[in-house]
Amino acid sequence: MIRNVIFDWSGTLVDDLPAVWHASNHIFRMAGVPEMTLDRFRAEFELPFRSFYERYVAHVPLPELERWFHERFGEMQHTIVALPFAREFLGFCRERGLRTFLLSAVHPRLYEVQHRSTGLGEFLDHPYVGVHDKRERIHGILSEHGLLPEETVFIGDMEHDVETARHGGIPSVAVLTGYNRLDQLRRARPDLIVEHLGELRALLDRNGMRLRAPAPGRLTPIPTVGALVARDDGKVLLVRTAKWSGLWGIPGGKIEWGEPSEDALRRELMEETGLAVRDIRFVLVQDAISPPEFYKDAHFLLLNYTCRVDGPCAVVLNEEAQEHAWVTRAEAMALPLNTPTRILLEATGEGA
Repeated sequence: MIRNVIFDWSGTLVDDLPAVWHASNHIFRMAGVPEMTLDRFRAEFELPFRSFYERYVAHVPLPELERWFHERFGEMQHTIVALPFAREFLGFCRERGLRTFLLSAVHPRLYEVQHRSTGLGEFLDHPYVGVHDKRERIHGILSEHGLLPEETVFIGDMEHDVETARHGGIPSVAVLTGYNRLDQLRRARPDLIVEHLGELRALLDRNGMRLRAPAPGRLTPIPTVGALVARDDGKVLLVRTAKWSGLWGIPGGKIEWGEPSEDALRRELMEETGLAVRDIRFVLVQDAISPPEFYKDAHFLLLNYTCRVDGPCAVVLNEEAQEHAWVTRAEAMALPLNTPTRILLEATGEGA
């Protein structure tokens, strides 16, 4: 049973990725080296962060790097916010009487500003910040507070967090809300990968504060609905999500008990995109059995539709997707698509 939770900060509880990316590109500009796209930065940034900067700007003294970084980061500080479900999960820990710890590389001065602006600091009993290599501190934290490894979990968003947990002999949970992509986290082999802290809260609640549920009985496939949503100009809506390995796909979700599939589709599209739809047409059903692109093992029955926007086309994404785009069918086929979406596009007979 989990009684102690050690959190990472950046990418786990707060979203500071855009600020860190901009500040890093400021360093590169000042050092006269090429800037990075966000995707490349996510793929290459690592902890301890000194190793990352040594690969690209080894000729610049560390104090100068830190000065350049904080110059730009200070201008972006106002953009840093609590991640979805972070406050709720911390409140859940407080309600359940869990001891909470923070182990983070964030600079103490920056943490002071961020925890006050987000209000998350009040939920953290013991913050350890400014830690360049978390592996060097994990044993001290466990020993100092008498934490039993089997009752303690480390939650983070990077390979280094998973390695830190393994170094300390405690379980690790990786979240998809931060710096590392799904393929990077899978390579690190955490005990569990979740889309966000909301999913982890539901899992712990369901499993009696354990990461693993008792051996299940007979499992059944999960029925879902999704649609290729079109505007009047023929362009279709695609969304990009971390749980599908950062690939592009269609919006949709699970069918609730007693809910007709078309009602489920309308509800899911409204929740995920803010769009009302009309002219719903069923296209095909797909079996997605343990899809390698999805962040966890699953068997989906995917009921795929096409439909048109009914009213304004302004998309308002919820926390499930990170990006959206209106594209032609041909443009869609040129994007990195998840497999079920590519099959749906081909099945419609357009853009194949």
